[in-house]
Amino acid sequence: MESSPPALLTEHADGVATVTLSNPAKRNAMTPGMWAGLPPLLRKLADDPAVRALVLTGARGTFCAGADISSLRGEADSAQRLAVAAEEALAAFPKPTLAAVRGHCVGGGCQLALACDLRFASREARFGITPAKLGIVYPAASTRRLVRVAGPSTAKYLLFSAELTDAERALRTGLVDELHEDGELDARVREFTRVLAGRSQLTQAAAKEFADGRADEERAAAWQRAAAEGPDAAEGVAAFLERRTPHFTWTPEALG
Repeated sequence: MESSPPALLTEHADGVATVTLSNPAKRNAMTPGMWAGLPPLLRKLADDPAVRALVLTGARGTFCAGADISSLRGEADSAQRLAVAAEEALAAFPKPTLAAVRGHCVGGGCQLALACDLRFASREARFGITPAKLGIVYPAASTRRLVRVAGPSTAKYLLFSAELTDAERALRTGLVDELHEDGELDARVREFTRVLAGRSQLTQAAAKEFADGRADEERAAAWQRAAAEGPDAAEGVAAFLERRTPHFTWTPEALG
């Protein structure tokens, strides 16, 4: 059977956009075209008011085996710039993001998973960051993100050794937030992202900026004004008192 060309596949359901990394002939390794295509795709999804959360996953039972090594020959600097730009675009996505991880999550795959807000994985997943096998330097911004998520000791373990770690260790070190049996992972991701899609985007967007250290005092004050002047707080209180599900209507473009 002929292999499908490398692609970023998207689908929408119940307020959640799912982006699937698809390069099954190479365990979803990221080609230059895939790296370059991710930022504009994310901008489009961020601007879509129907999208309230995003899931990143991989095709055919594996997440992502990293960068397509053939693209690194003689072009390592260019390939790394594309990868970092894609990672930063994902980290800056203004709505909640979740990586659903099966199989291998290695190298550039870990870059993308760590750029998501949360990571849910199957118990068979394997994680690794492997530049020490190639003699290249892992990007500084990516290293700092790894340290923030998993701590300096785990970051050094992964970067020094380039060895794969199992999902149980990934959970203990903070690389992963939840583990599930392979057959249960999709259902849990759907359940949780539907919860996210029903919550206040105002709360989520502000919390994301605060947690990521991207909001100075002026920006924090702008968020407080948005909460005081926007519709979500009144709706949340009214829904609580009336014992009904709230219908939050604030959207990120309201803040600018």
